[in-house]
Amino acid sequence: MDMHASVPDPVELSVAPAVPRHRPRPLGAGCRLRLLVACAGVLALAGLPARAQLPLTPRPPAVPTGLALADDPGVRQLVARALAGRPEVSQAQALVRAARERVSPATALPEPIVTAGLQNDGFRRLQIGRMESSYLSFMASQTFPWPGTRPLRATALSLAADQLDGDLDRVRRQVQADVERACLDLWLAFDQQAVLERFDALWGQAEGLARTRYETGDGAQSDLLRAQLERTRLQQRRLLSAAEVAQRRLALERTLGEAPAGVDLPGRSLADLPDPVIADSAVALAQAESQSPELRQAQAALERAGRELLLARRATRPDLTMTTAIMPRGTTFAPMWQVGLAAGVPLWAGRKQDREVAAAEQLRQAAADQLATVHRVLAQRLDERRYLMAALTASNRLYRSSLLVQSEATVASTLVQYQVARLPFAAVLEALTGYLGDLTGFYASVAALQQVGVADRALSLDPVVGPGVGSMGTASAPARGAMGSGAGSPGSGPAAGAGEGSSPRM
Repeated sequence: MDMHASVPDPVELSVAPAVPRHRPRPLGAGCRLRLLVACAGVLALAGLPARAQLPLTPRPPAVPTGLALADDPGVRQLVARALAGRPEVSQAQALVRAARERVSPATALPEPIVTAGLQNDGFRRLQIGRMESSYLSFMASQTFPWPGTRPLRATALSLAADQLDGDLDRVRRQVQADVERACLDLWLAFDQQAVLERFDALWGQAEGLARTRYETGDGAQSDLLRAQLERTRLQQRRLLSAAEVAQRRLALERTLGEAPAGVDLPGRSLADLPDPVIADSAVALAQAESQSPELRQAQAALERAGRELLLARRATRPDLTMTTAIMPRGTTFAPMWQVGLAAGVPLWAGRKQDREVAAAEQLRQAAADQLATVHRVLAQRLDERRYLMAALTASNRLYRSSLLVQSEATVASTLVQYQVARLPFAAVLEALTGYLGDLTGFYASVAALQQVGVADRALSLDPVVGPGVGSMGTASAPARGAMGSGAGSPGSGPAAGAGEGSSPRM
């Protein structure tokens, strides 16, 4: 299903002209007087000084035209630096290499055993060459596992390495997501700082209007004081915004895994980022199933559990040990030789080997259940993100096409009407506060949409949380350790997660 088709287009707020049902009546004297006053007011507004022409903050573009977040050259360069500098990436790579190195030894035979000995009659002197039963002995023995055991062990270890390779893929995706989230946080801080700077000038214009009306005796002193108070509060918010920018820049530096040395990230507005593409449900699920690190880990764990079950069943068949020996008896007697074949007898199979088989069967069932759980959670998280992305995309379209336009028009109309004493200053305060909230809400909504897109590209199994929505899923995500394992039993192993960053998970 195409989610774009399910997202309603923003409603264009338009009012159709009313069609009069009756013939209009001629204007009375009172109506003509009010019309003259309105015309005079319009002419007066047209002649306002330049100070009263209140330029509002520039609106975001109606259609984003910039590069996508993942395609931004600056972001891609930072991701490359993070992949090369983050220690968890190097750690995961080392674990994969170590697991691969264990595969080859599993195919080799056990070490042969060489024994040298002496058999002598009596304790007084050596009897080699004098007594038939006195001789030197040189013995070699080699153990041969039951046929097919060594390839099974090598395959099981190779699958364990595949599980760790899934951990490496998850760490890389997490590092990329951390960098992209940190970039979004920094750009959001930049946008919020820019909005506050522009609103400082806007409040300065409103303060000028209040001062002009107060000096001419047409306004109250409280209006001027309130305008100054709001401007001071805005300056306080600008100080905190500057601190937020510094913190976000430092957080971005930390995601690179290096000592802070400055980040060369070109500034851009979140409003220029195009909306993430919402793919069809079936296409998105097929792509996620082919790329999900957790799903690949679960599949490798199931295959590995099957190999270990076969190994447990073969343990009831003993290894064979072949022995050869030669025993020189000096020059007087001919040397002796010996050949032997030994095998273990599984007398305690009911308490030992059979219990290992039962344990391996349970582990294989657990691995199969884990694979089904990952399938279910992966599909659920994809659907949750698709619905949230559709809602946020529609919300941002309303911001661009209607809400910000209407909010800006409200501010312009309110300021002009306050200047001609048609509205109180409380209306100006309400309009400016609402417009500021709308702008900051728009940038926060764009950032939230991009955050969901980051989680979607990372194929995250974390619960989806939207702004003001709360948790949108009830299924618990499988634990990281339950999806990928090292050299231990299937379905268990150390978690190889990266830092979660400062942004909420989507």
